[in-house]
Amino acid sequence: MGNDEVGTLVALKSHRDDVIDPAIAAHHGRVVKVMGDGLLVEFPSVVEATQCAVDIQQIMAKRNAAEPGDRRIEFRIGINLGDIIVEGDDIHGDGVNIAARLEALAEPGGICIRRAVRNQVRDKLPYAYEDMGEIEVKNITRPIRVFRVLLDGDVAATDSAPSTRPWLWPAVAAAAAIIIGVVWFEPWAPREEPASIARMAQPLPDKPSIAVLPLLNLSDDATQAYFADGMTEDLITDLSKISELFVISRNSSFTYKGTAVKVKQVAEELGVRYVLEGSVRRIGDQVRINAQSIDAISRYHLWAERYDGSLADVFAMQDKVIANIVSAMAVKLAGESATAMVKTETDIPEAYDAFLLGWELYRRQTPEDGNKAILQLEKAIALDPGYGRAHAALAAAYWDVVNRDLEFAVGVQWQYAFHRMEESIAKYMVAPTAMVYWVQAEVFASQGRFDDALKAIDLGVALEPNNPDSQVSKAQILNAMGRAEEAEKAARLAMRLNPHFRPKVLRELGRALLHLERYEEAATAFERVVNREEDNGYDFQSLAAAHGYLGRAEDANAAIERYNEIFAEWNYPPMAVQEAGFWWYGDVFGYDKGYIASLKEGLRQAGVPEGPSPEAADFNFKALVSKDGGTMQVEGAERIDPETAKGLWDRGVLIVDVRDSGSYGLEHIAGAAHIDLVAELTKPALANVVGPGDEIIFACWGKYCPYSAYAAAKAVLWGYKKVYYFNGGFPAWKDAGYPTESSAG
Repeated sequence: MGNDEVGTLVALKSHRDDVIDPAIAAHHGRVVKVMGDGLLVEFPSVVEATQCAVDIQQIMAKRNAAEPGDRRIEFRIGINLGDIIVEGDDIHGDGVNIAARLEALAEPGGICIRRAVRNQVRDKLPYAYEDMGEIEVKNITRPIRVFRVLLDGDVAATDSAPSTRPWLWPAVAAAAAIIIGVVWFEPWAPREEPASIARMAQPLPDKPSIAVLPLLNLSDDATQAYFADGMTEDLITDLSKISELFVISRNSSFTYKGTAVKVKQVAEELGVRYVLEGSVRRIGDQVRINAQSIDAISRYHLWAERYDGSLADVFAMQDKVIANIVSAMAVKLAGESATAMVKTETDIPEAYDAFLLGWELYRRQTPEDGNKAILQLEKAIALDPGYGRAHAALAAAYWDVVNRDLEFAVGVQWQYAFHRMEESIAKYMVAPTAMVYWVQAEVFASQGRFDDALKAIDLGVALEPNNPDSQVSKAQILNAMGRAEEAEKAARLAMRLNPHFRPKVLRELGRALLHLERYEEAATAFERVVNREEDNGYDFQSLAAAHGYLGRAEDANAAIERYNEIFAEWNYPPMAVQEAGFWWYGDVFGYDKGYIASLKEGLRQAGVPEGPSPEAADFNFKALVSKDGGTMQVEGAERIDPETAKGLWDRGVLIVDVRDSGSYGLEHIAGAAHIDLVAELTKPALANVVGPGDEIIFACWGKYCPYSAYAAAKAVLWGYKKVYYFNGGFPAWKDAGYPTESSAG
């Protein structure tokens, strides 16, 4: 240190990062505390402790072999098995004192153990042990029998006297068979190269900022990874409720899962000052959480703790972690934030476990995993019917079925999924969270109830100010309402909370910028969207409009061509100005007229043809459709219930199912004709199955599905006089026990 302080610290850091830390973790050790120049570490058994010590010394011998004598750093290790006193997370007593004395007796690069340790490990580990005799040590009334572990190249010594001590950086290991743990912690020693504020991808927020890295799964069972991931997400969610903190989202934090990443890198890439890392070890019903918080700028650890308990104690352990984080960052909580830290969860461990597995499956966002997620979440609710978060997660899973048209893949009928989602939302409204408000806002927005949607998402934001998903939804709703400046603000906040953001947030940012007439920025945003998600035709429509305003004919034409390619697969006509809009928020429920007008003008300047005139019958059908509490009314068509539909069916009135072919083939009303609204419904196609003078019933997925309302409106404009809109559709028919059939191949 005197000759080269910086070089010595760099070398020490390298040894700890590359050798000591991994060895302690691999053998399930936990650093209890740092005492001046010594470390006290506990292990689950003396076998683990001894093998860890040997691994460290053997690797260090190889590393030191390449160094000159005055550059070598050597460690002493002492291992004891004996009685200890446990106080919280600390241990002390003679068992610890003897371990410290054994360390002092070890030679540099050596390991000394007590006879009790030798007796436990000699038949389990392939090492030899030299008897150093009975040795009197300070503060221990009787001499202890000491053995030296013989490493490669060691020979038995004739002199058992203690060696001199040239280095002031020993490692002390105390092993007790009844204790388990893993963590290396030294609170005042710099472990990382400091993060540079100048190199941060984003400016530091004006309040304490933190990223929670995925907790390592140290369980023997690799399939328990979902449990560690769930615990990580719980910590992020709980921290997100605290308005006095700035918390990076789960999506960005989990980009580092499974990678060896430095705290410095995380801090600079995410633009935060503090980083939380740790591990979870689960053995049966027993859980251990280890966590440590690091100030990336000052390089120092703020705190590190270990928490042990059963699965039923998990929430209490998580609360302790949150409290330590808040305390370490000297955050003063207002009343609402302090209240938000108090959890109300389930008292049934099996329900929590099922919830975590279900949520992990939901996160994968595949139809197959979505089905498995629903089963696990239903299991959690069956175990604990009052488990609010499981109801919220189930609502999100069923909304996925509805919103992404996954009924055929998942095997859950659209309207059934919608009803289950509504039930889950209602059951969780007693103590709602941001998640359930997010689902509710999405549902309201899909029904065109934008004022209600905004109220719901604002309630969610109030509960979790750091939740980027809520901010993205808020941007989407505000754009649909024509409040572009607010939408831009929400989108940019979502991007800051989740630096590894998804295309959806860029899409909403681009729409806000296009409405604000910042066309260059809008074009850049949409280019980034289509580079990451190439199959959304509406993104190319928006991109073409932005390029149109900028006079970039070649770029606009490329976007138009890609739009036409995508929608040709659905038998849509080529891009036309008068048909510009968005299928869900736009076409169905009246996206902000000012934005749609701006979009159309950009397309005109891009050279897009006008398409149908406003007088064309097909084009005006939306004027006949209105909303009634989320369901549709169609001017010129009669809305009917299942009983009326059955009566008409009994006397031979044709029912036309306008769902997609997969859903129709799976099961449909007996005798119903099929014309896919999106791909097939035209005036000639309808005339092929029923004449304008005949009665006709249109049906689809249920009361919130707009397809049958659209089909009825088109039929009215095409001159059909006896049109019935069966808003209950196939689900209501089936629930009533009326005849159904299948034509699936």
